[in-house]
Amino acid sequence: MAKKKKKEKKAMQVWKLYTVSGDKIERKNKFCSKCGAGYFLAKHKDREPCGKCGYSEFVSKKEE
Repeated sequence: MAKKKKKEKKAMQVWKLYTVSGDKIERKNKFCSKCGAGYFLAKHKDREPCGKCGYSEFVSKKEE
């Protein structure tokens, strides 16, 4: 049987989670309320889940 090719993993792009304005560094995403500082919530269009514990905050749609 032929061996399967392994898919290369992409490097984690941590620099995309921060913005630099002047002398200050600001975080773009919120921290997880269960895991604490250092664990970010990912941004999706309808929710913000934690990658470590699975905690999710749902984003409500604005009604106009």
